[in-house]
Amino acid sequence: MVRTPHRTEQTVQTQVNGITLAYNDQGSGLPIVLLHAFPLNRTMWVEQEEALSSQFRVVTIDLRGHGESDAPLWRYTLDQAADDVIGLLDHLSIRQAVFVGLSMGGYILFALYRKYADRVKGLVLADTRAQADTTEGKEARFQMAQTAYENGPSAIADLMIPKLLSPATVQTKPELAQRVRRMIEGNQISGIAGDLMAMAERSDSVPLLKQITCPAQIIVGEQDLPTPPADAKLMADHIPGAYLAIIPRAAHLSNLEQPDLFNETICSFIVNATR
Repeated sequence: MVRTPHRTEQTVQTQVNGITLAYNDQGSGLPIVLLHAFPLNRTMWVEQEEALSSQFRVVTIDLRGHGESDAPLWRYTLDQAADDVIGLLDHLSIRQAVFVGLSMGGYILFALYRKYADRVKGLVLADTRAQADTTEGKEARFQMAQTAYENGPSAIADLMIPKLLSPATVQTKPELAQRVRRMIEGNQISGIAGDLMAMAERSDSVPLLKQITCPAQIIVGEQDLPTPPADAKLMADHIPGAYLAIIPRAAHLSNLEQPDLFNETICSFIVNATR
């Protein structure tokens, strides 16, 4: 069953680095911070919030340019997004956390680890990759930014949904595809274009992998096209002691297509990582 995303009394906004960030803060215990994919928002984590907040303190964030957070018209970088996340954690008096990043959220985690490794108790890198964009990849992001500028977020939804969800999910769970569409269409063009610029300019994180000393879990949908299992295996092979989980019957948004398996993987990892 696909659950409908909801707003709860835990929804809060605060000023971080000169902008307003929206976030949810639920549960108690070990902090788990979830960073969403492009071009979505924090409601992509509803199933994870429900499953994990009974055991942990779960923080989900609308990253700069998304959802209910500000989307300033200016240059975006992944370092800036990492600074936003740490600024929010400082506001919440969270010194260390387990971080979960999916797709763009994973790119932000690499930037965050470079600058703030001492804040990271564990890393879950889901449906993401360490390599920088190729020349062709950067050009594709540039063209997508032009599409957003000319035709708006609905045109981005048309482009992205076939990349985010498996064909079977689109056919058999139209309500989930609509949920993803609403997330995309709820974003401003400035945020969409800014994130595309940030991702296109990100550095190669492959050399960083061997320097990651905290526990790490890699997750990938077996049908993920943008960041396929080969990319996940590269990360798992290079991060010392990393775990790898391939989620069956899931594409890029493995947390939405197979939430129970995704949640079980995270819970098992945290148990192992915090022994």
